[in-house]
Amino acid sequence: MMSTDRSDTLTPAAAFKTASLSGKAALILSTWFGSGLAPVASGTFGTLAALPLAYLVSLAGGAGGVLTTLALIGLAFWSSERTRRLLRKDDPSPVVIDEVAGTLLTLFLVPPSWLGWTAGFFLFRFFDILKPYPLRRLERLKGGLGIVADDLLAGVYARVVLGLILWLVHPA
Repeated sequence: MMSTDRSDTLTPAAAFKTASLSGKAALILSTWFGSGLAPVASGTFGTLAALPLAYLVSLAGGAGGVLTTLALIGLAFWSSERTRRLLRKDDPSPVVIDEVAGTLLTLFLVPPSWLGWTAGFFLFRFFDILKPYPLRRLERLKGGLGIVADDLLAGVYARVVLGLILWLVHPA
């Protein structure tokens, strides 16, 4: 979804000042605690900022990891939609919780290691930026769904390729 610039768009700081408590929470979550406010490459900074949570999810293991990931995805849909409305922009670049969700999917059940996580990071960024079919179509969905859905599928694509790479490097 391409960002629609309107004359009445707000900066995150301006929106934060006037937002309700739930609006403030949405802004904090959707910018992943401010990592999306980077002046360039906000998606890359959001992906980097996802790594501590991905590590905690890896410690939680199977059921705990699934529940945490599902909860984060739910928060991503909610906070992206709320922030989109607050900033009055269709796909605001400071919203990076979608990258966090995609990163969690990419690294799900991948034991923390330099090889696996570095490859996962770059694969996710590759698919998120390139947007192979049907990612670009998902991006056209309305609201928070459109903001998040393409990153979830990019995370799935990256996880599949990462799984193949790890299997080739360390066959079971």
